[in-house]
Amino acid sequence: MTSFLKKSASKVGSRNLDEPSTPEDEQTKVSELRAAIGPLTGRLDQFADDACLKRYLRARNWNVKKSEKMLKDSLAWRETYKPEEIRWSDIAGESETGKVYRANFKDKSGHTVLVMHPGRQNTTNADLQMKQLVYFLENAILNLPEDQEQMIWLIDFKGWSMKKSSPVSVARETANILQNHYPERLHVAILYNPPRLFEAFWMIVKPFLDPKTFRKVKFVYAKNAESQKIMTELFEEDAIKRTFEDPNDYSHEDYAKLMQDDDVKSTLHWKGVGETKPEHDEAQNGSDVPNMEGLKIEDTPANGHTDAPAAPAVAAAPVVAPVS
Repeated sequence: MTSFLKKSASKVGSRNLDEPSTPEDEQTKVSELRAAIGPLTGRLDQFADDACLKRYLRARNWNVKKSEKMLKDSLAWRETYKPEEIRWSDIAGESETGKVYRANFKDKSGHTVLVMHPGRQNTTNADLQMKQLVYFLENAILNLPEDQEQMIWLIDFKGWSMKKSSPVSVARETANILQNHYPERLHVAILYNPPRLFEAFWMIVKPFLDPKTFRKVKFVYAKNAESQKIMTELFEEDAIKRTFEDPNDYSHEDYAKLMQDDDVKSTLHWKGVGETKPEHDEAQNGSDVPNMEGLKIEDTPANGHTDAPAAPAVAAAPVVAPVS
């Protein structure tokens, strides 16, 4: 498996001629993309700040046309799905076993850490599993330091089996949301002690992740000293010990209080930028709110790549190996 991973990860594309060579060129690309998507209002305007536009440009190798399509698809998705309105009460049942939660520690560089235990799968409702995933993506972003844009996924495979793996349709939609609506939000995904059986599942879902995402996936094994160096580089030893060794690492009651506090923080974060309904009302009155008709979500990688292995998607806040 190790040689397979190294071979797959070694595929690197040719030099990108669209990539800006100076900060001025970079800002020109941002301005071009902003002009292409047109004026925005309310939460969509708050979402699409310059940092956001740069992430979409990086995800599409600074090609403005491709970035425009990707960003418009995300704006349409956010307009419909309203990820910023999901609250803990909506997904509390999905979270009873602690299959996904935001860790109470960050890595050495300040990245927010999402812990995932696919072996703790407790539901079969794909829609709620997606909602839980989106909730925690939004929550991880909400809790990033000001100088940090990316998160880490720490996926512990203890107790995982093929019976607890996601249907292919769930893996595909997970990859779609992660790659196309949260681009450049992943720093690295640690797959900790995946069983040999997982390789078969990995091969099945590989068309759903692009090479850039795949290169951020790291397989780490407790008995492999070389792979353990990845953990040492990222984390303080005490920070992750409880995650892997303590069966009581998660208290649903205590975590619920934390998430309810974060829901208040989220409300304040989005407060004052316009509610969805008034935006629709203004659009009907002939205001400059952008027309989102015709924008659609695509369920395959936008760059067309199908040759990169995908990471896990488990039916519990599906765990696939992640966004770029």
